[in-house]
Amino acid sequence: MLKRLLLTTCMLLACAAAHAGTLDTVRQKGFISCGVNVGLGGFSMPDSKGVWRGLDVDACRAVAAAVFGDAEKVRYIPTTGTSRFAALQSGEIDILARNTTFTYVRDVTIGLRMVMVNFYDGQGFLVHKDAKVAHLADLAGGTVCLLQGSTHEMNLVDWMKQHNISFNIVLLDTTDILIKTMLSGRCDAASSDSSNLASIRGAGVPNPDDFVILPDRISKEPLGPMVRRADDNWLDVVRWSMMAMVEAEENGITSANADQMLAESGNPTVQRLLGKSGDFGKQMGLDNAFALNIIKQVGNYGESYERNVGMGSSLKLDRGPNALWTNGGLMYAIPFR
Repeated sequence: MLKRLLLTTCMLLACAAAHAGTLDTVRQKGFISCGVNVGLGGFSMPDSKGVWRGLDVDACRAVAAAVFGDAEKVRYIPTTGTSRFAALQSGEIDILARNTTFTYVRDVTIGLRMVMVNFYDGQGFLVHKDAKVAHLADLAGGTVCLLQGSTHEMNLVDWMKQHNISFNIVLLDTTDILIKTMLSGRCDAASSDSSNLASIRGAGVPNPDDFVILPDRISKEPLGPMVRRADDNWLDVVRWSMMAMVEAEENGITSANADQMLAESGNPTVQRLLGKSGDFGKQMGLDNAFALNIIKQVGNYGESYERNVGMGSSLKLDRGPNALWTNGGLMYAIPFR
């Protein structure tokens, strides 16, 4: 009996300790500090009214809905490719949601933790149409402009070694500077995540038809948010807030029908996800309706994708690998059970 009491006490103390950290800090200040791109259409960019919108923005809004029941309790802090990790390490931001590639080195060596992938991408190349370039190899000896602090320089250096082709590499700090340099003619090609290039071509240049994205993809770029290490409860909150959006799409739950599904669905997975059964929210220190709040205020993953980067957006990107696993894609929610 004494052993059982001690074990129960230890479990309760462990649970209390797990709920300390960023979650408590966020609650005390009343909002989430979200590190985003300085401006990348479809992922994180303020609209004409100054409202931040995008796929990465929705990740932070989902966490706010889970923690506060209010998706608007977020403050967005623009970061560059070189400042983003320091901003998270120092505590200036609570989540880094800035089209950041999931790599071994970033996940293991810099004191941060990748949460999950919210967009599968690959490194591509944007060129002037009148250059009449069909493939990357046709640019041999040319100048390729890249964003500093990204994975793209190493990817391109590896590709050059593998194919015995060389380029002159120019490193730039922000997407705005990359666009200006490209327009000036200093770059024969701009290289970045293909989604970034689609955003640049769709809204960043004055004449989109003057540019084409080459078919070459030289890397895997699984993009997603990051949090600080040694704060497992906050990692859980962010990860499962995002997983809830994917699980909702898998089960046909949308912002429009979430309340109806809560009231009428007999699907055990739906009941657990929406907080009708189980204590899935309480196990992370949240309300059991955390996922319901996310879906009603932010939508499921498919809704977020379509309005930000899909056919309902200016980017009009096909789902491709970002489709659900049931539709031949890679998006797959870890089971809520």
